[in-house]
Amino acid sequence: MTKKIITKKSLTFLEKYLNNAAPTGYESEGQKIWMDYLKPYVDTFITDSYGTAVGVINPDAKFKVVIEGHADEISWYVNYITPEGLIYVIRNGGSDHQIAPSKVVNIHTKKGIVKGVFGWPAIHTRIGGKEEAPKLDNIFIDVGCKTKEEVEELGVHVGCVITYPDEFFVLNKNNFVCRAIDNRVGGFMIAEVARLLKENDVKLPFGLYITNSVQEEIGLRGAEMITHTIKPNIAIVTDVCHDTTTPMINKKKEGETKSGDGPVISYAPAVQNNLRDLIVETAEAKKIPFQRMASSRATGTDTDAFAYSNGGVPSALISLALRYMHTTVEMVHKDDVENVIKLIYETLLNIKEGETFNYFK
Repeated sequence: MTKKIITKKSLTFLEKYLNNAAPTGYESEGQKIWMDYLKPYVDTFITDSYGTAVGVINPDAKFKVVIEGHADEISWYVNYITPEGLIYVIRNGGSDHQIAPSKVVNIHTKKGIVKGVFGWPAIHTRIGGKEEAPKLDNIFIDVGCKTKEEVEELGVHVGCVITYPDEFFVLNKNNFVCRAIDNRVGGFMIAEVARLLKENDVKLPFGLYITNSVQEEIGLRGAEMITHTIKPNIAIVTDVCHDTTTPMINKKKEGETKSGDGPVISYAPAVQNNLRDLIVETAEAKKIPFQRMASSRATGTDTDAFAYSNGGVPSALISLALRYMHTTVEMVHKDDVENVIKLIYETLLNIKEGETFNYFK
């Protein structure tokens, strides 16, 4: 590979893409940003009725390879507005109730963004030793109104989606921090693979489907739908996993994976052994650092949706070790991002047209 991995232009795209709100079920604006960036590097696009976007290289090829990430971010829904104008919420994805107090939020309405805050009783008013922890039934949003009618006049109603506004920054030169790195960084990485293929004038002997799926956070639904449209022969999925070296994580339960130590290659029933072995062999041959992770039953990622579709699709998972998942300060290491891009790129160069990855060979 002769081209630089992450360029100034691609970093500008990443920042714009992360800062844009794209909660589960409302990913369209983020997908437009993603497709606009990817357009020079693909031959055509496929989209579906729920918003999954696919950039295709060599669309006429019979053999189809998917590289995939997911586009959605966790969020909240307005669930109940009290007569006094306070808003109670339910989850849209795996939103963390414990980080909510004192956070600023954006409520998305037909009239535009309405600002609010997750309120919380002042420390002076709480009874020591008997303090309530934040829970789904006691966290609430204050938009500065005194009545339900005032709230509704702002355009807020039950069903409005709520996101955090926290934006992208670089910490200590090498760490990307933002909400929604899980897993918009996956969409970024697969787009960078497409860019490098184009800039290095690589002619693939198969069709490549760069797939940015929606609705992963509520059950892998976007991947579940799009795999039946594409009908791929192989799928390589990228997502995030935990940096288990941070405090209060049990390595005996979660394993040991560390931000900065390289891409994480998964072992799981849904991960097809021969495809995974090709990825491992590629990493070793190209001297790309990598880590290993085991899943008990399911990966919990879009890998599962691809693997068990269409009679079985050989699938593999390459993850980024992420700190503070499902918070507003999710953090990944720049070197890991670059090495995932490189590993996917180099693996694609090792896939032969018509390779079946037969389990028994």
